[in-house]
Amino acid sequence: MSATLAIREIGADGFARAWPVFRAVVAAGDTYSYPPDIDEAQARAMWTTPPSRCFVAERDGDVLGVYMLRPNQPGLGDHVANCGYMVAPHARGQGIASAMCTHSLEEARRAGFSAMQYNFVVSSNETAVRLWQRHGFAIVGRVPGAFRHAHLGSTDVLVMHRTL
Repeated sequence: MSATLAIREIGADGFARAWPVFRAVVAAGDTYSYPPDIDEAQARAMWTTPPSRCFVAERDGDVLGVYMLRPNQPGLGDHVANCGYMVAPHARGQGIASAMCTHSLEEARRAGFSAMQYNFVVSSNETAVRLWQRHGFAIVGRVPGAFRHAHLGSTDVLVMHRTL
């Protein structure tokens, strides 16, 4: 690793740089419920239209990860944050997801959220489950068979939560 990982917020006009990571992760059909053939305009709208905020993790000018931060629910549930994280397949195992999680927790606190909740963590994504637990998240629920995994079929989904 020749340079420090930099994490910065982007708007809709910068999403094209994040799109290759987003597309690769979603196309695999093993961690996100988005349609594997989602197009860039749909993804950009979901991840950059307020109240959603989008961030990229870059090293040496390459986008290696992307995350989205938003309220988990509107109105009376908007004090709890929600995030989604994606790391480029070739960049996994380098601490990028962990760095983005740390960054998102700080951003969420700064934005006035009092907790963070992940609504749809695919239970077979054991690396992510362990990582979120290391960052203080607890499994608070399990939804049986809620995800149609591309290779495993019907797979449980976990709800994970932590206070800020």
